[in-house]
Amino acid sequence: MNPNISVLVADDEPMIRHGLAAILAPEPDIAVVGEAGDGAEAVSATGRHLPDVVLMDVRMPRVDGIEATRTITARWPDRVKVLVLTTFADDDYVTRAMLAGASGFLLKRASGEEITQAIRTVHGGESLLFPAKVRAMFGSAGAAHEAHPGFGRLTAREAEILTLVAEGLSNAEIARRLYVSVETVKTHVASVLTKLEVRDRTQAVVRAYRDRFITP
Repeated sequence: MNPNISVLVADDEPMIRHGLAAILAPEPDIAVVGEAGDGAEAVSATGRHLPDVVLMDVRMPRVDGIEATRTITARWPDRVKVLVLTTFADDDYVTRAMLAGASGFLLKRASGEEITQAIRTVHGGESLLFPAKVRAMFGSAGAAHEAHPGFGRLTAREAEILTLVAEGLSNAEIARRLYVSVETVKTHVASVLTKLEVRDRTQAVVRAYRDRFITP
């Protein structure tokens, strides 16, 4: 099988970069096409290689993973997905990286199987959303941010669907729960994303918790 998922690994620790590359090497559908030691290198290398997925550490020198994620998802919004690497799930850097456009996050202690499955999931266009961990991130947060005005423009049905998305339900599961078609759910989700000015459902959920539209 020819590799069809190209991956860039960005971490300031060479041992972690090499370890991730070693984990991914046996996978027939995944190829590591480059490495970067900080956020600036990650942006530059992304421009050269145009990987499908970037594994991005958040705490790096010069340019951190948050700014690098924001730049990459802005320059290549439909081409490159970013998975954030973190030591702790409640790291505030992770929250900010997800708001910057990351498709999800992985703990550095994740198993090889979890890492490869996460890469395949985001490459397939799905967000890697862990509802319990997202709730935990905001459960101990300080003062809430000023709510985005888009929340005030959500219809009752859109608010209901956003809440179900935050529970981790897929479009098909939401459709069954509400006795509507999948296409109807997709239409409501698209409207929610537009009103909240976010790129995907992960960002919508993170913003909903951050702005206390949904409470943990």
